[in-house]
Amino acid sequence: MTEEEHIESPCLRICAVDGKTGFCMGCYRTLKEITTWAKLDNNAKKDLLIELDARKERLGPIGYNAV
Repeated sequence: MTEEEHIESPCLRICAVDGKTGFCMGCYRTLKEITTWAKLDNNAKKDLLIELDARKERLGPIGYNAV
C-alpha cells in the first residue's frame, strides 16, 4: 500500500467571499469547495486546482482584489 502525496489547500488566508461571484477573494473557491476540500481524493483536488486556475484567469481580480 502506498501513501498518497499530500496536496496543499489553495487557501491564501484571504477568507472573504465576493458577493458578486460567490467565490473566495483569495483562492477563488466556492464555500462548498472550501468545506469539502479535506474530503476530496487527490484526483479531485488536482481537478479543482486546474479549475481554480482557469476561473482566476477567466475572471481576473474579484472583490477588493479588483481595486
